[in-house]
Amino acid sequence: MSENSFLRRRWKLLLNILTVALLVVLAYAIRHQLSQTIDNLARVHAWALALILPIELLNYHAQTKLYQTLFRTTGTNLTYKSLFKMSVELNFVNHVFPSAGVSGISYFGLRMKSAEQVSAGKATLVQVMKLILVFFSFEVILLAGVVFLAIGGKANNLTMLVAGSLSTFMVLGTVGFAYVAGSQERIHSFMTGMTTFLNRLIHKVRPKHPETINVERVRFLFEEMHQNYMLFKEHLADLKAPFWYAVLANATEVMAIYVVYIAFGEWVNVGAVILAYAVANFAGVLSVLPGGVGVYEALMTAVLVAAGVPAALSLPVTIMYRVLNTILQVPPGYVLYHRSLMARQDKVQQPPTGEPEHHG
Repeated sequence: MSENSFLRRRWKLLLNILTVALLVVLAYAIRHQLSQTIDNLARVHAWALALILPIELLNYHAQTKLYQTLFRTTGTNLTYKSLFKMSVELNFVNHVFPSAGVSGISYFGLRMKSAEQVSAGKATLVQVMKLILVFFSFEVILLAGVVFLAIGGKANNLTMLVAGSLSTFMVLGTVGFAYVAGSQERIHSFMTGMTTFLNRLIHKVRPKHPETINVERVRFLFEEMHQNYMLFKEHLADLKAPFWYAVLANATEVMAIYVVYIAFGEWVNVGAVILAYAVANFAGVLSVLPGGVGVYEALMTAVLVAAGVPAALSLPVTIMYRVLNTILQVPPGYVLYHRSLMARQDKVQQPPTGEPEHHG
């Protein structure tokens, strides 16, 4: 049996093995953090800590409505229930598979095509538009954070430099995407060049596969994405609701961290939490460990200390938030993710229906 044939037959098994292995790595990486979290439980106010659950549910609601309104703009109406499940699955994929969000985009396209018969180009565009709105809407949250820091007297040169750099990065990224996606010629040149470059890199590792990423398929995918992007551009007014859902999604992420501070009996400057959250998430996506374990906690604590929050407080709060957030997101996400894999496998193996019977 050839290598390709084996992979086609056993892809689900291999994917499950990989997922479980990554979960084991994640559990091992946070074992000390989990122990510290258990030790700190005696110091916290349980009523405040319990607020994380409704805040997480509100976050999933915001993400679900964000997807729903974006798909509606493209002329596709999807149910709230299916997109809520999709949001939970996607958070799990992005948490466990460290690939700067690329795994989530790929999985989203496959999942929407399999479950909802949505084209890969449309699904990819919706996911990219969601990320752009989340980045762009965070400008509102970040601006509010700088204002809070200024009011609290904590807006020193370092915090202003970090906030300004993040703002510039997000604006340039958004403008860059709009520039490339706004022209079929530009998007064709950009994606062809990027695909060729990636194939050359992969070819060095896999000499027998000169074109791992099919250039023609990528070209077709992004031409379709360009058409859908132009549809969004013609209906900018319809992006108001998705934008505010993106703001809500960002706000609830910050709220989930802040209630842990309340649980510890501390009311710190919310601007410091906002800035630390932004820095940790931007850098955490580059980590090779699931969820950016280690990098996330270190950067968040460092930024909080620079903004005036003592390390003796910020470190246990960050660790507790990370552990609780992982417990709330990973198990339900894995269950739905595994069910989706099983359903897709059953669908692939199901024999075609409606064929005429043949009698010998």
